[in-house]
Amino acid sequence: MSNTSETILTAPHETDNLDPRTDAQAGLPDEPVAIAPVRLGHITVPTPVVLSPMAGVTNWPFRVICEEYGPDGLYVAEMITARALVARNPKALRLCHFAPSEKIRSLQLYGVNPSIVEQAAKIVVDEGMADHVDLNFGCPVPKVTRRGGGSALPWKTDIFTDLIHRVVAVCDPAGIPVTAKIRVGIDHAHETFLEAGRIAQEEGCAAVTLHARTTAEYYGGHSDWSRIGELKEHLDIPVFGNGDIWGAEDALAMVRETGCDGVAIGRGCQGRPWLFANIKNAFAGNPERLNPNLGEVCRVIRRHAELLTEFYDGDETMAVHDLRKHIAWYLKGFPVGGSTRKAFMECESLADVDREIGRLDPGIEYPPRVVDKPRGRVRFAKKVHLPYGWLESRTTTHEERETLFGDDPMDASY
Repeated sequence: MSNTSETILTAPHETDNLDPRTDAQAGLPDEPVAIAPVRLGHITVPTPVVLSPMAGVTNWPFRVICEEYGPDGLYVAEMITARALVARNPKALRLCHFAPSEKIRSLQLYGVNPSIVEQAAKIVVDEGMADHVDLNFGCPVPKVTRRGGGSALPWKTDIFTDLIHRVVAVCDPAGIPVTAKIRVGIDHAHETFLEAGRIAQEEGCAAVTLHARTTAEYYGGHSDWSRIGELKEHLDIPVFGNGDIWGAEDALAMVRETGCDGVAIGRGCQGRPWLFANIKNAFAGNPERLNPNLGEVCRVIRRHAELLTEFYDGDETMAVHDLRKHIAWYLKGFPVGGSTRKAFMECESLADVDREIGRLDPGIEYPPRVVDKPRGRVRFAKKVHLPYGWLESRTTTHEERETLFGDDPMDASY
């Protein structure tokens, strides 16, 4: 019998409930919104705005650019697979690097086996890798959930509780606060966010971030911010809201509507790290918003390329290949033509990037049609991939754990 199953969970149609807020809420006037510093253990986050970890995106070059624009918040490294870190995988170790300018070194760990995640946390502590550890219980992608990880894991309360307990026990004596990122649940028939938030609080997490969608909803429609408000009322620790913050006004609206303690920004900053400048201004009551022209965007592209080259120890080819997806986001909406985009995708060196930048008109204004508009993945997941029999019980048997925690070489690689 197969150890995994494709559990078909129906998500709403993409045209349904795109924005669960009422017309009155969606049209709220721009009243001042006060947001207070958040304390995570011994760390104080002056402006609780978070760059959410995104695989293949939030390595230190991108984090540095975002932090240069934004407030003194949390700029979190992309998800580190615990087994890969324990195995000393070179890519995992590279992703654990931080730039000297980063004020708070925030690192996110992912794993299913509490013992392995505990070992990874011990490496982080013993080698002084980070000032803050976040635990990933929010990832909805099939390669993660089919092994019981990410947003599937809170369904199994025994593993979820054990994993958080072990990591906090390792990190707390070192003064490293632990936080957790969760979703609403697997689907609306299997919601876990209130219970997961309570367990995280009881086991010593300093804060919880809620992406206000289920696994089944993936990145489709509009996240239901009311669930963030529910979690905030349910917990004593800080709650960060995540989902559909595309512009500074969205950040203000989320805090106003939910009472959350801070906001977490994911896809909204892809190709527009200056979003953090706009959010910084918004929370300071400053109406100024930055929408750079093409010349300014190209300067960001060039700086990003330079930082990626440093990240890859001088390997321009690897740096430019990594940059390609970012260029697609940076140029989104600009009338530069398909041939220009194709030419950027074929760049192999910094000189190639410079050549293509030189062919662009720096005076082109930022396209209004993409200002504060959604970007990145917006589709619904058609299936939620879970381990065989995952939904039959909220806890695991010894046999299930043996199957779940079995050696998987893919779990130690990238």
